[in-house]
Amino acid sequence: MEKQIIECVPNISEGRDMNKINEIARQVETVEGVRLLDVDPGRATNRTVITFVGEPEKVVEAAFRLVRKAKELIDMRHHKGEHPRFGATDVCPLVPVSGISMDETVRWARRLGERIGKELHIPVYFYENAATRLAFRNLATVRQGEYEGLPDKLAHPDTKPDFGPDKWDDEVARSGAVAVGARDFLVAYNVNLNTTSTRRANAIAFDIREAGRIKREGNPLTGPVVRDRDGNPVRIPGKFKGVKGIGWYIDEYGIAQVSYNITDIRKAPVHLVFDETVKAADKRGVRVTGSEIVGLVPKKVLLDAADYFLRKQQRSLGISEPEKIKIAVKSLGLDDLRPFDPQQKVIEYLLDDTKGKRLVDMTLEDFAHRTASEAPAPGGGSVAAYTAALGAALGTMVANLSAHKRGWDERWNFFSDWAVKGEDYKQKLLALVDEDTRAFNAIMEAFRLPKKTDEDKKNRKAAIEAATLRATQVPLEVMQMAHDALEVPEAMAEHGLPASISDAAVGALSLLTGLQGAYYNVRINAAQLNDRNKAAEILEQAGNLLRSARKKTEQILQKVDDKMKKENG
Repeated sequence: MEKQIIECVPNISEGRDMNKINEIARQVETVEGVRLLDVDPGRATNRTVITFVGEPEKVVEAAFRLVRKAKELIDMRHHKGEHPRFGATDVCPLVPVSGISMDETVRWARRLGERIGKELHIPVYFYENAATRLAFRNLATVRQGEYEGLPDKLAHPDTKPDFGPDKWDDEVARSGAVAVGARDFLVAYNVNLNTTSTRRANAIAFDIREAGRIKREGNPLTGPVVRDRDGNPVRIPGKFKGVKGIGWYIDEYGIAQVSYNITDIRKAPVHLVFDETVKAADKRGVRVTGSEIVGLVPKKVLLDAADYFLRKQQRSLGISEPEKIKIAVKSLGLDDLRPFDPQQKVIEYLLDDTKGKRLVDMTLEDFAHRTASEAPAPGGGSVAAYTAALGAALGTMVANLSAHKRGWDERWNFFSDWAVKGEDYKQKLLALVDEDTRAFNAIMEAFRLPKKTDEDKKNRKAAIEAATLRATQVPLEVMQMAHDALEVPEAMAEHGLPASISDAAVGALSLLTGLQGAYYNVRINAAQLNDRNKAAEILEQAGNLLRSARKKTEQILQKVDDKMKKENG
């Protein structure tokens, strides 16, 4: 299952005293597993934007600690700055990055807001997607009147906070209020042009951005402004909602760019903004040479871009993640101005502290050497999962080859769908390679627990049982995954490229071998379970999977044999 990751971007009302700023930002790093990405102070605004990411529960804890420290160090009674504000921690939005929906993010935001209100006695207003009142979705409305207007805001029934005190006293006067929200990820994205003209860059931006351009009579550049009944300028909306854009000239590169802030990547995916910018530029005789992402980006942005461009080419989507990232980088021209390193630009990769430490990161040779060593892990369970992963990979390969076969163009989508399924099975089985070794190591750790007192013995026994159960369940998961994955070589034996039918057969055999290997691991670990009813239930499930897989594999091999005989006469 994909790890859930959210981003938090609190804005604190201090941009000049670096000692205070650093002490507040350091609170984030006191929570293990949370990565502090950026601290951006502004002197004129007297405001600092802090950015950190991690799993939801840990990020919410880090945010709470940051708000607590900001309350301690910032006295709003003495704050002056150019930016609108009404609290020591002025806003604290949570942003879904990967593996989590907006609805779930809203629940975390409300949990954070409730805790801030109750434990820190700070008035809390929910905004954007977390808003409990329609009028307060807009942050500008929530913060209307700013800090100076808070006494009246707290006292009025319609503008009371969602949580925390609703009376003005010395404590609230010091802390002010905080707006806690849930919003979409903002992508800062620039498109590079082969021109130095900011006027043309702006014209392109007007075509794309939500605000569009002002409508004029006659000449669209110099004609009289068209106004509505109230005298306000009428605007021609741009292509995308959730996009702000402007053209500018960059001295560093000697080119003009269209600079976008994409505030809703669901309504305005980066790849569509890029493609429409290409069209708008082309109409003006301008060529897009590439683009750049400023700051970080969720992995999904690049994977969605890769799928988009693969579909345009009628190529299979069932390829590995690194290949998709490479396609996205080349298709969007992200390496036009400087090298694009996904490991430093993609949030999920920055947070992955397991890279290079997993069994699946080893070379084939190193994995074989490690398996052959006197170390007990990786053992048969990990090897079984890897064998099955290779089987899924072979079925996927046949699907990808079939999708690209000359004369089968009308069937590329059918084979692409099968390749996507196969790639998903492969990735899940690869994850189980390391999971099996982790499960074995957990048993070893449980046996090392102290057993001096009766309480120690009781805890140790429970830990051993729990670890043994997990060590039994992991190979059962391998069996289930390998069994389900047999559908890919089965479909390829029936419909795939005739020249690769032998690969479908080897894929099926590899899946069966991995499944059978996992079966023996289920048996040996289930024998150690004290809960014999649970053991019997698992063994029955494992036996059923084994029998079904053997039957499926026989049917696949029969199809392969029949086709080979037919092909060979």
